[in-house]
Amino acid sequence: MRETARPIRVVLADDHPIVRAGLRALLETQQEIVVVGEAGTASEAVDVVTRERPDVAILDISMPGGGLQALRAIAELDLPTRVLILTVHAEERYLLPVLQAGGSGYVRKSSLHTDLIEAIRTVARGDVFVDPEAARMLLRGYLDQAQAGHVQDPAQVLSEREREVLKLTAAGYTAQEIADQLYLSPKTVETYRHRVMQKLGFSRRSELVRFALRAGLLDPVAE
Repeated sequence: MRETARPIRVVLADDHPIVRAGLRALLETQQEIVVVGEAGTASEAVDVVTRERPDVAILDISMPGGGLQALRAIAELDLPTRVLILTVHAEERYLLPVLQAGGSGYVRKSSLHTDLIEAIRTVARGDVFVDPEAARMLLRGYLDQAQAGHVQDPAQVLSEREREVLKLTAAGYTAQEIADQLYLSPKTVETYRHRVMQKLGFSRRSELVRFALRAGLLDPVAE
């Protein structure tokens, strides 16, 4: 349970009405979760998320227009919405792109009844949800790429705006000061900061500083 009594507001996006009805029925068994909108296509999902500004958006990766495309569009909205991707098969080639695009988790349809509610709670509090099988595939894929010398520079997974927020955060600026410089709201800055920490796997600002120095995003300051 989250500390606040405010319910977790959820949008469901799947092109099968029966699936959406089943998901809604499952979520409505939980007092702390409320479904505030539904969509059947990627474009509808983006529209509903824009209008409702939910805490969590649940997107079917194979719906018309593409769940991954909808995820990327939602990530550009600068909303605090966390996105969970639903899929029939946790295919390795989709896992990393989902996280790199700003997704907060990945749930297989075969395990919805056991995993979905916990996944929603997990991403709503700012964490990432990946089931054990998907985590193993991510690790295997990373190790394979590392052995082949194809591992991407971590800085390359960040958008230009995320790099700006990373650089200013590492330089010691507050969210308000960053917001003033980039003409954003402090809440939007915090959203970008969370995405950076999530993509890079960091939990402390000191890690951001070290990373920014290594990546050449921040000039060392003389003592």
